[in-house]
Amino acid sequence: MLRIVFMGSDAIARPALDWLAAEGSQVGQVVAVFTQPDRAAGRGQKIAPNEIKLWAQARGLPVLQPEKFGAAERQQLADFKPDLTLVMAYGHILKQDVIDTPRLGTLNLHTSILPRYRGASPIQTATACRDQETGVTLMQMVLALDAGPIADTERVAIVPLDTAAEVEKKLARACVPLLARSLPKIAAGAQTFRPQDETKVTFCRKLEKPDGVLDFTQPAAVLAARINGLMPWPGCAVEINGQVVKLGLADSPSAPGQCHPIDDIPPGTGMVIGADADGLLIGTGQGILRLRKLQRPGGKMLPAAEFLRGWPVVPGTRLPSHPMPPLVGSVPFPRPKG
Repeated sequence: MLRIVFMGSDAIARPALDWLAAEGSQVGQVVAVFTQPDRAAGRGQKIAPNEIKLWAQARGLPVLQPEKFGAAERQQLADFKPDLTLVMAYGHILKQDVIDTPRLGTLNLHTSILPRYRGASPIQTATACRDQETGVTLMQMVLALDAGPIADTERVAIVPLDTAAEVEKKLARACVPLLARSLPKIAAGAQTFRPQDETKVTFCRKLEKPDGVLDFTQPAAVLAARINGLMPWPGCAVEINGQVVKLGLADSPSAPGQCHPIDDIPPGTGMVIGADADGLLIGTGQGILRLRKLQRPGGKMLPAAEFLRGWPVVPGTRLPSHPMPPLVGSVPFPRPKG
């Protein structure tokens, strides 16, 4: 029976933890949880525990919430006598002595098919970059960013109209079969690890609010993926009649298999062409972008037809374009200041 310390701060880990508390309890037992300190959340910005803390408290497990991870916290970890530390979306950078504390080391559940998309936003980036699949990779944690040897990967499909939120749910569920395959092998000392192919490494970065801009000289398919990939955070927005309107879902009606192309429409750079039953139609550098969900300031995210009934947008209205910051690089992005 493996003694497991879990480190994580995001609800994406709930299916994995639920499995460990049920079927997975035959191979491993979570003996403590490290998670981020309680933070302000929601519109009221009230201090509240995250879902991982609530999960641990409901089961009477020790919960530690260090603001920083230093020598004292490393000793607290050692006091639990863990065989293994399992990390997912924790939010702290761990030093080598912390990584090495458990008898079998520290494993990380990373939400990409490594070595693709090392870094802070692999779910949003895979969705925004029009990937057809992504996955969760179980890897040994090392000091270099998401660079450790790989045990196994569980893949999931990204389908049209998936937002990052939908893809995240798929990846959360994908952790269960991945751990079900891997933990028994780890407990038996039979799990093998393979090095990552360094020739295929790419990096993504922490996303910020200014990333949610659109350049309408880009193809419609690129813009639709960007909108869906950055939903719900940081979210894309456009300026319509002087108001900043958030976008919740988009596609390109000229894409094969969705509907017939719209004929006789010249390429545009953000011109409103009209609307169909599913959305507001915008001209782009290539093809037509359809905005399927929109939200006015102070309002709710609405299907386009409902949004337009309350706030019509006149054909010929032009939406401003802005350069879209790159999401992927061949080297790690600099850490944001502050």
